[in-house]
Amino acid sequence: MRVCEKVAEIRSVVRELRRSGPVAFVPTMGFFHEGHLTLMREARRRFPSVVVSIFVNPLQFGPAEDFAAYPRDLERDLRLARETGVDAVFAPARTEMYPERPCTFVDVERLTGVLCGRTRPGHFRGVATVVSKLFNIVQPDAAFFGQKDAQQLQVIRRLVEDLNFGLEIVAVPTVREADGLAMSSRNMYLSPGERRAATVLYRSLQVAREAILGGERDLSAVREGLAAQIAAEPLAQLEYAEILALPDLTPPHATDKELLLAVAARFGRARLIDNVTVTIGEKTET
Repeated sequence: MRVCEKVAEIRSVVRELRRSGPVAFVPTMGFFHEGHLTLMREARRRFPSVVVSIFVNPLQFGPAEDFAAYPRDLERDLRLARETGVDAVFAPARTEMYPERPCTFVDVERLTGVLCGRTRPGHFRGVATVVSKLFNIVQPDAAFFGQKDAQQLQVIRRLVEDLNFGLEIVAVPTVREADGLAMSSRNMYLSPGERRAATVLYRSLQVAREAILGGERDLSAVREGLAAQIAAEPLAQLEYAEILALPDLTPPHATDKELLLAVAARFGRARLIDNVTVTIGEKTET
């Protein structure tokens, strides 16, 4: 496995890899968990070559957010990537990605004014900007993203469409712990009590999803129930509980068939997000 710190270096490696066929790309901020590794394995299964980036992007953190404290362990990440069969890792320093204070940013409008975008101003501009840079640097044939970050996934899909990047965006289902908690690098911030309490997110989403699949069409009532169930957990500080139409993240109408149920809450130091999707008319599992 090649480890590259410079833009010119990873570009050279990708040119070599492309001689064997298409190249898949998994952009990350590191501190790998099973969710990241699942993205890499799926990329490995589908493509002859896999490139992973590890870069904690300062542009997507607000002034009061955890950029400095964000967990990092490059040595461990490289070992896990190597064991997963990754061909190359791009792990640039901040000065390599942003040698000067940037003057150019990428904004994806409309999709970023809801959910996390309401309370994290500038976050998705930072995400869209760094992803655009990484796509231009690596020039992959496909990029793999987790469904857990559902809003980010829709933003990137629209970014790729609007700017004609010419690559496939592959969504991979959320990877969960045995009790349903979505895997996240921020789970390490949770105390044992907060860890138990955080399972309320997925439990509540499941109840709301089953209500819709069971025929409930008063989505305002479903949303209120979703919010109330999370708010009833003493250790949860609910940020939002929303039901929106896919893919544009707009308020749902009677004709919409694909819905996103999304939540965010704080448990101590950890801000956690989760979501499920619902296809109207889909049969409930027996």
